[in-house]
Amino acid sequence: MTIADQVYTFGTGENYHLQNYLGVHPANGEAGYTFRVWAPHAEKVQLIGDFTAWREKPVAMTRNEAGIWETTTSLAQEGQLYKYLVTRNGGQVVEKIDPLATYFEKRPGTGAVVKPLKEKKWKDSLWMGRRKRFGFKKRPVNIYEVHAASWKHHNDGSPYTFKELKEDLIPYLVEMNYTHVEFMPLMAHPLDMSWGYQLMGYFAFEHTYGSPEEFKDFVEACHQENIGVIVDWVPGHYTQNDDSLAYFDGTPTFEYQDHDRAHNYRWGALNFDLGKNQVQSFLISSALFWIEHYHIDGIRVDAVSNMLYLDYDEGPWTPNKDGGNRNLEGYHFLQKLNRVVKDYHPDVMMIAEEATAATPITKPIEEGGLGFDYKWNMGWMNDILRFYEMDPIYRQYDYQLVTFSFMYAFNENFILPFSHDEVVHGKKSMMHKMWGDRYNQFAGLRNLYTYQICHPGKKLLFMGSEFGQFLEWKYNEGLEWSNLEDDMNAKMRHFTSQLNAFYKEHKALWQIDDSFDGLEIIDADNKDQTVLSFVRKGDKGEMLLCIFNMTPVERPDFKLGVPVAGVYEEILNTEREEFGGVWKENNTVTATEEEKWKDYEQTLTFTLPALGASIWKVKRRFQSKKKVAQKKVSEAKKAKK
Repeated sequence: MTIADQVYTFGTGENYHLQNYLGVHPANGEAGYTFRVWAPHAEKVQLIGDFTAWREKPVAMTRNEAGIWETTTSLAQEGQLYKYLVTRNGGQVVEKIDPLATYFEKRPGTGAVVKPLKEKKWKDSLWMGRRKRFGFKKRPVNIYEVHAASWKHHNDGSPYTFKELKEDLIPYLVEMNYTHVEFMPLMAHPLDMSWGYQLMGYFAFEHTYGSPEEFKDFVEACHQENIGVIVDWVPGHYTQNDDSLAYFDGTPTFEYQDHDRAHNYRWGALNFDLGKNQVQSFLISSALFWIEHYHIDGIRVDAVSNMLYLDYDEGPWTPNKDGGNRNLEGYHFLQKLNRVVKDYHPDVMMIAEEATAATPITKPIEEGGLGFDYKWNMGWMNDILRFYEMDPIYRQYDYQLVTFSFMYAFNENFILPFSHDEVVHGKKSMMHKMWGDRYNQFAGLRNLYTYQICHPGKKLLFMGSEFGQFLEWKYNEGLEWSNLEDDMNAKMRHFTSQLNAFYKEHKALWQIDDSFDGLEIIDADNKDQTVLSFVRKGDKGEMLLCIFNMTPVERPDFKLGVPVAGVYEEILNTEREEFGGVWKENNTVTATEEEKWKDYEQTLTFTLPALGASIWKVKRRFQSKKKVAQKKVSEAKKAKK
């Protein structure tokens, strides 16, 4: 693409690789570097840095018709720091970051680094080929969510870098049988307290976590172990720090013209003007940059509701031109984002964190949807956690909290999340949420995770929850790995590992996640005993019978109708001793009996463990006596003819 084309498409919102033009680049055919920055209403922009003694000898920049300032200088050398000295519209002089920088100095500094990105010779072609061939819709997706700065800390309190995470985290992911790892934002941000959700540099890797090269090596190593990598990304709002994107040239540049729309009062941030063409080029280029430069397998778009609804924030708002609350610019931007990403990379997952039902999130764009692949099922998450926190005595009265999700399970393509948001700010850890004494808390947690695995939808679990960490997550500390010295926590981690392996092994749990073709409810009315049962089905006849006892009462001689006559084998019992329970072995192999039970002609009788989940498969099928008799009658009639 020529320079003229770069400038033109930037202005039309169709420059999807903006980093190839703006930012810093080796000078074309001469020594030094070329710097370009968009500041359309600035009175003057100068380049400052190590090579100008900062403000002592600034380098002048010239402005083109698109509001882009440019200079080429032989003074700059690789590894030096730089910023832009912007004389804003109105005369105020401020030092600004390079919005297209791919490297920044260590915090608290915000200087960009003169350092062109180096291309990697990737060794993950096998993974990338499989990803392209098989996609992810009919594949297992079980995500381990990680905050890179707090998974593990050194003795001095410093977090692991990705070089160290490659050595420790990847073997852990393999051991725990996860299919994907998802990182909270890895883009440059000025404050750890934001967890990375108030970004500064949309093309820069956060220096706290190591170097971009280390992260690329991490992704490559994940792919070599058949693990996908997903990254959170925040296109709705950004940090309001004055040295970053905020009012870059003294006027609303990246943010909305309207003051209330520009300011995110709830989060103390600024909202992108998603209807501005240049902002669209900037953001879509950022998304594609992370996908292409780092071989990312998925992007989770944060806070989609904030981009969709004008009244989502706590401040004043003005209805749209139709009198409604929909942010029309945000709606069309998200459609455009997904359309462009899918045009370039149809095998990359696009995931929305969105909590409302007013807009179809995963429906096709041509049907009025946003075109995401998945939406976090926040309703399911809230209902199910309320239920499992409840004293079992009262669960029969709120049984709909468990069953209601089946009413809308296929309205969208869902991910079932137990994320970082559920284990902070006094909400308690996943283990601490569970009812009862320590034994019953672990039993409840095993039951809950098994229900998540069996329920239609892809899965996500936040770090530390897999072994039942008791304390809430703290962004500035490592996980409580010392918990694993306790036998119950160690068995909980073993259980989660085995449950994850079980999920991957059984296609019925992930092949058909988007329709009732993969689900058959057996009994969702057993409020008195608070037992739920259903069947999950694969596309080639595989079938799993899933039963959940949600009270601490063992139920011997529990009888249940089943759709297939045969011999059944219990293949998972959450109350086994090896998992922290009291059962030494599973239920014995059991044959069905011909008996009417609701709409079923066959029943299965077994012992249902207290506060336990029990999963069965058909070991051998046989025809019921009724079907055999019908067959004989049919054959006799044919013989008479």
